[in-house]
Amino acid sequence: MTPAINAAKKAGIHFRVKEYEHSPAAESFGLEAAEKLGLSPDQVFKTLVVTDGKKLYVGVLPVSNQLNLKLMAKALGLKRVRMADKQQVAVSTGYVLGGVSPIGQKKSLPTIIDTSAQTLASINVSAGRRGLEIELGARDLQRLTSATFADIS
Repeated sequence: MTPAINAAKKAGIHFRVKEYEHSPAAESFGLEAAEKLGLSPDQVFKTLVVTDGKKLYVGVLPVSNQLNLKLMAKALGLKRVRMADKQQVAVSTGYVLGGVSPIGQKKSLPTIIDTSAQTLASINVSAGRRGLEIELGARDLQRLTSATFADIS
């Protein structure tokens, strides 16, 4: 079990765990998950960590989209943000890149979920390691992460 799965269990939400064989040669962890699980890239969401130079923040958006740093900063009420350092992300979240889950992070970070998630019956996010996804409702993810919905892609 990963901290993400344990947090979902503890919260008593409905979720499904999906596993696939991760290829070290994969160029995009999210697109690999969508392809190997037979899902639309619009249903598989990636977890990206940004910084304003002082604090870290999480953006959750479809793997088919790119994070718009200006929209992310606006959603957070900041002037600007940039992608966080990989090492800083691993230390803060407790997850390795390609397996960063918005759920069950070592240090809970302010989170923004792309509004597109609200149009789907369920979404898939990393369950805390490469090759492992968790499917759940966007509102459940919002509740688990104390997130806000905003257009960030």
